[in-house]
Parts: sequence; C-alpha cells; structure tokens
Amino acid sequence: MHTLPDVSTVAIAVADGILHFELALAHEFFGSAPPVPVESWYELVICGAGPVRADGRFLLEPDCGLDRLALAETVIVPGWADLEGDPPADLVHAVRAAHEAGARVVSLCTGAFVLAAAGLLDGRRATTHWSYAEALATRFPRVEVDPDVLYVDNGSVLTSAGKAAAMDLCLHLIRLDHGSTIANAVARRLVVPPHRPGGQAQFVATPVPERHDHPLGELLAWAAGRLDRPLTVEDLARRANMSSRHLGRHFRAMTGTTPLQWLLTQRIHRAQELLETTDDSVDAIAEATGMGTATTLRRHFNRTVGVPPDAYRRTFHRQRADGASTSASFPTPTATPPKAAPRPISFGP
Repeated sequence: MHTLPDVSTVAIAVADGILHFELALAHEFFGSAPPVPVESWYELVICGAGPVRADGRFLLEPDCGLDRLALAETVIVPGWADLEGDPPADLVHAVRAAHEAGARVVSLCTGAFVLAAAGLLDGRRATTHWSYAEALATRFPRVEVDPDVLYVDNGSVLTSAGKAAAMDLCLHLIRLDHGSTIANAVARRLVVPPHRPGGQAQFVATPVPERHDHPLGELLAWAAGRLDRPLTVEDLARRANMSSRHLGRHFRAMTGTTPLQWLLTQRIHRAQELLETTDDSVDAIAEATGMGTATTLRRHFNRTVGVPPDAYRRTFHRQRADGASTSASFPTPTATPPKAAPRPISFGP
C-alpha cells in the first residue's frame, strides 16, 4: 500500500448561482476514493449558508455553513452563473477568510469571478473559460488574465478554464497531494486523460490525430524515447523532415504548445516518475532526463512543479522493496474540523 499524506479536508463552497457541472465534478474527484489501495483520502464537505439551487433548478442541502471553509485545507469554488452581478457577500467573505487562514483556494471555470471579487487574484495570473476571459479582465483589471491556458497554479490560489479543464485541475491537485500513480488511477476510473499540463492551450484548432501516419505521430514517440539526449528544435525538424518554422506550426496545432516546451514537460514528467519510483540521485535523474546537471533540473523542476526535486521525493517516494517507506507526511493542520456525519446531496425540482 502506498504511503500518502494525512487526509485533508476539501470544502466545496456553494451559494445560489453555482453551476451544477463543476459542483458534481469536484464531488466526484474528491468525494470518491481511487480504485487502488490508499492509506487516506480526502474528507469532502459542502459548505453553504443554507439550501441553494444549482443552475436555478437543482436543490442542494449543504453539510455545514460557510464558516467551515476557514478550517479546510482546500476550498473549491465551482463555476458561477451570474457574471454581471456581484457574488453573495457572505460567500466572498468566507472564501477570503479561508485563504487568510491558510487554505488552498481553487476556482473551476467562472468560479474565478468569486476569487477575483474576494481580492485573491489581484496581481496574480489567472484563467477562466476563454469566452469569459475578457469580462474577467475588464471587471477586475488588477488580475492578469491568461485566456489561453487550461489552468494556473499560483500555489495557494489556483484557477481553471471551463468544463474539461476543471477536470485537469482536479487531477493536478490529486497529483500534488498523492502522486502521479494515484492521479493516474483516478483518471483511468473516470476515463479522462491522465495529464494535460496547465500551459496547454484551451482551444486546439485541429483535433489531436490518432493516425500513426500524421507528420508528428512518429516524431513524438521518437522524442519521448530519447529524453536523456539534448534534443533541439533542429533535431526534431530534421527527424520530421520539415523546416523548424513548419514544425512549430504543426506542433502548436497538435499539442497547443511549442516543441521545446513540450520536451521540457516530458522531461519533468519523467523526472517525477524517477523521483517517485527509484533511489537514483538527482544528478543521475538529471542525466536520464536530458537536463544535464542537477542544478538545471532543480531550477526547471522547482519552477514547474513548485517544490525542489528532493522535497518532491520526500513526499511522494513509493515504498522500497524492503517495506520501509521514504515518504514524508504533509504537515498536520493547526485546526482540524470535526468530522461531519455524511449527508446525501438532494437534487430536486
């Protein structure tokens, strides 16, 4: 059995005007344990000031009041329907108070408008559904709105684009908390892609081709098998038998990113896997992933994942064959809410 962090509380903040899709999505990701053995999972609670209606039609009875948000380790704000009016003041205040108390606050889709109203996005890069990005930027000019990405991770504040991108962010959170093995198991259960990096474009003009004879199909597999080598754009273009500029256009159309960024993402993923599953030194992993030196690996890894490789290993390293665990637990929160009795979600007319 994998050694995992202590169970953390995930609180979904609700009020009249929330969107039911993002609410149900968060409930599914964090309320259902993965189909593999785990030592602990999230305690999920739904917090609201009283019975609320999602999309104006589904009646929801919260587990507890909005004040419980301040005791949660992660607060999820689902999509918000009324983008012209102000979100309820008690919801905004509770979300702000939760962040001030140390909670990780996450918005799904247009939930970013609630975070922006709480001032949590001021001076920060954030995203939302591409069709509402301009409205978010206009209404909250202190927010650096990026309409082109799936999600943005600022550490204690995270925002996602719409619908499917909200799934990507939920998987990203599970990967941060429990490692890639558990996140991949959850993805398999839900039949969704195991990982799409946050920097991937929200909209890709051409669907990702499945045919092996696509110009980049063989190239991606070829490059993925040579991550230990210092590949350049020219190397990839030569392999694909096209110019570097032509390759760049094909690459962005197919993957939503540039060749070098795609390579870096694959190298980081490989480094995460090696840190989780081997006892190789950081120097050896840097060489195996084409980073060259431990210094280079640490710089890119810290910037991409948010923690140094050594800290990542201490948290996510799998049990060794002799049964001893090298994993470290997450810090115990200073305030742990009492466990609420389970209450069914009531969806009614």
